[in-house]
Amino acid sequence: MAGHTPDVVIYDALVLTVDSDNRLLDGGTVVVTDGRITEVRPSRADDDRLDADHSIDGDGKLVLPGLVNTHTHLEMTPLVGAVSDWDLRELLLQMTVFFDRLDDEALAYFRQAGYELAALNFLRGGVTTVNAMDIRPGQGAKVFGSAGLRGFFGPAMTDLFWDVPVAEQFDRFRSFVEAHHDTYDGRIRATICPHDDWSCSREFWEQTADLAADYPDLLVHTHLLELAESNTMGRANGGDDSLDMLESVGLLDDRLVAAHCRVADDDDIRRFAAADAAVAHCPSVMAYWNPDPEMQWTPVPEMRAAGIDVGLGIDDHYWHDSYNMFGEARQARMAANLKRTAGQYESMELLRMLTIEGARALGVGDQIGSIEPGKQADLIVLDVDKPKFTPLTNVPAQVVNGATPADVVTVLVDGTVLLRDGTVETMEPDAVRDRVETAVERFQDETDWDLSLAGGEPPGTASTLRDIPKRGPARLLGRLAVQHVKDTVSW
Repeated sequence: MAGHTPDVVIYDALVLTVDSDNRLLDGGTVVVTDGRITEVRPSRADDDRLDADHSIDGDGKLVLPGLVNTHTHLEMTPLVGAVSDWDLRELLLQMTVFFDRLDDEALAYFRQAGYELAALNFLRGGVTTVNAMDIRPGQGAKVFGSAGLRGFFGPAMTDLFWDVPVAEQFDRFRSFVEAHHDTYDGRIRATICPHDDWSCSREFWEQTADLAADYPDLLVHTHLLELAESNTMGRANGGDDSLDMLESVGLLDDRLVAAHCRVADDDDIRRFAAADAAVAHCPSVMAYWNPDPEMQWTPVPEMRAAGIDVGLGIDDHYWHDSYNMFGEARQARMAANLKRTAGQYESMELLRMLTIEGARALGVGDQIGSIEPGKQADLIVLDVDKPKFTPLTNVPAQVVNGATPADVVTVLVDGTVLLRDGTVETMEPDAVRDRVETAVERFQDETDWDLSLAGGEPPGTASTLRDIPKRGPARLLGRLAVQHVKDTVSW
């Protein structure tokens, strides 16, 4: 630190490092210089007088690594609250149509509003890194980059769900990488995003593998083993199951970030672990939109026991009206305990999934996710001088069971203060809210949607059915139907 003035000093704070020893300092100091953590130690009497650009009194505060949202979608954020009371069939029907329409340049204003609103709310809630899959992610890369946040972005690609030619989708991807990968001082990175294992043909997966070979430094981010149809399509694509098909084309490896993995079995876990692939667990969206009364819950305890990096993701936050990543940890515990028995997780395990394990899942655990010298200073400060945190007797439990975005008072990414004492430094919240409200009003005027204080009313079913893209979904349903027959008929 000699010869360099610290960017930030946080002193006399509770500091939960989430390092290999999960150290908790009661009265600790964190020093940040040139965007990196340079010291983590017990506080000294003169720490409040250290020469720093920003000096933060940590009395009554808890310092944590920034939260990592390992799987999310952002463009439709202005629909928050609109779909909350729909049934699952209506949701899937309407979103199939909207997924197709979001590609239209005429809805650029809606996507922009979605990215700005998501960035603002995640920043205020202590989420410093997102891994997002969207239709037109270029706007998101710019918004999150300008806000000072860290993000992985990639355009969703599929050949059996979307009628856009695959060659055009891949050209868009290449253009996205050229324009946005490794921008904003390296905080914004591109990812390869085949949408899922139930709406992509084998030919598409083979082309994706060729694409991945051209970009060896990029993650491959997809929805995997989310539905029973995942393995059905895996067999339709020439594999014994979904993972066998992925392995055969060369995509089951340490670059894979697989969202959900709800129907994974013991053999899937073994293969994930052997490949060093990572998993994004999104408990709230699955609990909210449960597709099956006998639903298997993602076997996260077994995955972690096998050495698989499992991070937490909030997925479609506008489907279940929550930006609360702390809530994902609580939901993961509650759902697992309900499905099995109590005690599926220690609180510190859940906190690690919110931070260091999420970072490792995204391949950046050596850079962020814990408070250790040499790492990038992605830090959040919570106000724990509140009745709900009194008495402080088990900090990890009180964080994952009771913390909310409202408790976050300061956020740093790369040592830059983005949120200071509850005030956003890198965005204009009132202007963002005005633009979102204007965008929603315009969206209603230009579509048949009715959005009000009482909820959302989409276009009627008949008109929606007319608008569903025909070629892609028809091929998807046809392949699944043929494979179902093959699976059930004995010759």
